[in-house]
Amino acid sequence: MSTKKISVQLFKPGIVQANAIMLGERLIKKWKIPTDRPLQLVFGSFKQEITIISVPKHSGLRISTVLSRQMGLSSRAVLRIKYHAASRRLSLGPLIGVMISRDHPNKPDNPFGSISLFCHELVDACQKQGAYVYFFTPQHITANSNSIQGWTYDEGWRLTQMPIADVVNNRLTSRKLENNPSVQHFMKEVKSLYGGHFFNERFLDKTEVFEELRKESQLHRFLPESHLLNGYNILKKMCNHYPVVFLKPVRGSLGKGIIRISKQPDGTFQTLTTTMSGPQKKIYSTLPKLFDNISGKMKSTRYQIQQGLSLINHKNHPVDFRALVQKNNTGQWSVTSIVARIAGGNHFVSNLARGGSLSPVNEAVMKTSMPIVSKKAANVNLRLAALQIAKGLDNAIPAHFGELGIDLAMDKSGRIWLLEVNSKPSKNDNTALNENKIRPSVKQLIHYCCYLSGF
Repeated sequence: MSTKKISVQLFKPGIVQANAIMLGERLIKKWKIPTDRPLQLVFGSFKQEITIISVPKHSGLRISTVLSRQMGLSSRAVLRIKYHAASRRLSLGPLIGVMISRDHPNKPDNPFGSISLFCHELVDACQKQGAYVYFFTPQHITANSNSIQGWTYDEGWRLTQMPIADVVNNRLTSRKLENNPSVQHFMKEVKSLYGGHFFNERFLDKTEVFEELRKESQLHRFLPESHLLNGYNILKKMCNHYPVVFLKPVRGSLGKGIIRISKQPDGTFQTLTTTMSGPQKKIYSTLPKLFDNISGKMKSTRYQIQQGLSLINHKNHPVDFRALVQKNNTGQWSVTSIVARIAGGNHFVSNLARGGSLSPVNEAVMKTSMPIVSKKAANVNLRLAALQIAKGLDNAIPAHFGELGIDLAMDKSGRIWLLEVNSKPSKNDNTALNENKIRPSVKQLIHYCCYLSGF
């Protein structure tokens, strides 16, 4: 079944009936599309019986304004088209839905807050690659409907009634929203009723990731010792075994609430807790007293306790790496980008939200005291590790992921370690937004949507 990119033009019905579609004569002959009998037009969950009118010396697609309104299409769409002769089905797409946490209808120039520029970039990329995208929130989901209100862009953002998409990318940033019964029901219906695809369908917990990856023997070398902090005994065991351990909120992000515990030369224990203004330091005379303080926080927050690592650093600022790994146009994992992240100020985490800065991998490692052999191999080894971890996670966890943010570290001997995996990687973490250039990560996202939907 052949696929072609085609521009869509609109006409007002009159002499030609509203459910007729005008298509270039050359394509009709090439694909042997019948013009003497009805066909089915498909766009996401939208289905309509149509007739084809052949137009000489025309390479585009013309549909009526009546039909375009039913489909939610703008006047300047560029789509892919395919014809399935056995079922006499003409499909347009792919139609991509992006589920986001919130919108601001009263701010037409910035309707999606911090991701508004990314959304606009995705619209532009779809226009160039032949796809159509809309954005919706959980509030737009209604029961028992084969359409949904979504934001589309055509010389400005507007809310439009849209078919259910071929592929939905879950960009929710709230576990509470994601676990809402209406959202869960919608995700099931996209797959079961409409044959659609839903990727990055859920958050990952830190302990879940390490427990599942530990079952993959080839990944053991990347895994620092990690456990769920479920009592004093595991804290005592880890602090006796390692000079530094980290407590990380199992469901935390952006470096929030991480606690670094280190045993001091005088036998006391020091904690450093991340805050926006910098680490907050406390000293405890004994480990039980430290645990008493933490146990209060454990009532509302589950922690992962993890082996501290002797990471490479630049001018005493820890350096780690964020790999963006995405599935491509053949459905295979590939590394889209890797950047080094250098902790800022007196912070011990490198997150940009905590003052960290970005740097090319080679540039960052060359500034460290690593052996020169390890420096030269760093980029290749980081990419191989990220790919292996993504594939391992795909095998271990029964959920559909299309992109992952994988945080890696490298110790002073050049050994690579996994820090955490993020199933909702920020679109601002790898490269700065450029109004004139569509980033590889955005192009790859569309490639994967085309693969999933058969376009």
